[in-house]
Amino acid sequence: MNHEPSDAEIAGGLRAGERWAWDALCSRYSQRLWRHVGRLIGSDEQAVADVFQETMLAVARSGRNISDDSKLWPWLAKVGHNQAALFWRRHYRDRSVAADLDTLGTDLDDPAEAMAKSESVASIRHLLSQMDADHVMLLSAKYIDGLSVAQIVQLLGGTTESVRSRLARAKRDFRERYQRVAAQ
Repeated sequence: MNHEPSDAEIAGGLRAGERWAWDALCSRYSQRLWRHVGRLIGSDEQAVADVFQETMLAVARSGRNISDDSKLWPWLAKVGHNQAALFWRRHYRDRSVAADLDTLGTDLDDPAEAMAKSESVASIRHLLSQMDADHVMLLSAKYIDGLSVAQIVQLLGGTTESVRSRLARAKRDFRERYQRVAAQ
């Protein structure tokens, strides 16, 4: 292909098993997907790399099943979210992964404060991994990426009203989950 393929063309190429489609998908979205996974996993680069790799493997396995009208970024973000959720389930089941206190930005002269912040960050990431992927994507777009509602509409589709409504539900979902965790 001599031109920059659209998401629809890439989706069609993935369904057909075309190598150029995989290359175009990786070229267009791999850095963004890495950052998305990194936000969900944290500062452990090895864990981010592992989850990113699992995400790309899942994308490769399911690429032939993508629909014609799929927007690639929401699909990729959902796959990344699902892989991050699996990571956090394993993490909390095993409890063997220690937090990297050096990257928390806390004063290590106060180990209790550093541990509390570490547990809080891990709890929020785990909470996000349990939420609906669409809610996490909306919250990330609005509050981490700093996108306006109009930009989110362009990215994810829908109308301004529907995005505002979905964003309100996402915030309410996060708030309720956070309050339940904080009450424990």
